Amino acid sequence: QLRTAPSKQWYQRRVRGQLKVAVADRSLIKTFDAERRVSEPEGLQDQIDRLVAEYEAARCFVRPSGTENCVRVHAECRTQREADALAMAVGQCVFDCMELIRAKL
Repeated sequence: QLRTAPSKQWYQRRVRGQLKVAVADRSLIKTFDAERRVSEPEGLQDQIDRLVAEYEAARCFVRPSGTENCVRVHAECRTQREADALAMAVGQCVFDCMELIRAKL
């Protein structure tokens, strides 16, 4: 017999924080797992994971834009304030990482 769980057990309401980070070359960001994880630049995903761990029931991913030289940051948390703060923190990580790469080129 098929049993279904009440929706509160499998669904958590989250609010979104989003922003765009202007970068010189969006192609330097490589993603996998349906664009939910970053494989390049090395270490960026670890930084994102550490920031996400600071919030309860949060998640965040970044992906290069398909049309602009920018990286889009998508964050979800329990409150708008947390979602915006997480998006800003991850956006700063992306910016710093991309500036380091640019400085090495």
